[in-house]
Amino acid sequence: MIADDSDYLWGQFLVDQGIVDKLHYEQANARFYQDYKQGILDMTAFLRFSLQPLADNDPQQLRQWRKQFIQEIIEPLLLKAAQELVDKHRNRGDTLLVITATNRFITEPIVQLYGIDNLLATRPEIKDGRYTGDFVGEPCYQQGKVKQLRQWLHDTGHNLDDSWFYSDSHNDLPLLQLVANPVAVDPDAQLQEHARQAHWPIISLRNHACPVHHFK
Repeated sequence: MIADDSDYLWGQFLVDQGIVDKLHYEQANARFYQDYKQGILDMTAFLRFSLQPLADNDPQQLRQWRKQFIQEIIEPLLLKAAQELVDKHRNRGDTLLVITATNRFITEPIVQLYGIDNLLATRPEIKDGRYTGDFVGEPCYQQGKVKQLRQWLHDTGHNLDDSWFYSDSHNDLPLLQLVANPVAVDPDAQLQEHARQAHWPIISLRNHACPVHHFK
């Protein structure tokens, strides 16, 4: 939904603001990001790392930093084509839902920028009004996305008839294979190859020279 990775960018924002130790955090953040792209990410280890700054800082201060992060880093990366695609689904009467491995603290305001109400994301744990550095339930990652979606469908009464799912990562193959209409969006090499073999649409929301899939 943005022209970069919000999880990685939040880590870099913390480094740039001097909120975390530059040398240690920057190296670890880059290493975890590479592991994610290769499909070998230890999600539990990453969450212990990425959620620790939430535990180390006052919630009000965290919200101020997040507001700055959204305004300075995220808003310039919003994609007009992504908003147009969201609006097309909204105008069709579709229920809009974002499913992401990135934790809810980061993603909730981003999703709201696109006018989407439903979000499934990894949930940071909160006790006595403060983040603990832990997470609640299973991370919303790979098969965890499928489990969270199935629970959400059960709880809300929705189903996957004529469902669409858009992703740029091969980590989302379990969910892409579940929906009626999987679409690869600016995909990584592994997802692009799979999409070609499976005859899935491949679109770009970042490159205006590439077509955006139009559905009926």
